[in-house]
Amino acid sequence: MKRVLLAVAGGLMIGGYAATHGKLPPPPPKSDEQKAAEAQKAAAAKAKNAELLNKAMDKAVANHKRNKGASMGGK
Repeated sequence: MKRVLLAVAGGLMIGGYAATHGKLPPPPPKSDEQKAAEAQKAAAAKAKNAELLNKAMDKAVANHKRNKGASMGGK
């Protein structure tokens, strides 16, 4: 029984080592259409992030102006 357990444990260790050290094949090259689509998605995401950042900054400035000096003793 011990030999069977040792053989199974050894097999699992060898399989785990092979799985973690194996190499994947390189991805297929992208076509020009795929590259353009990814670039367009990236540009749209960048524009959206910039818009959200501007909204957050405007909100922070408005909050600061509204509460100006509230924590400074009323100045």
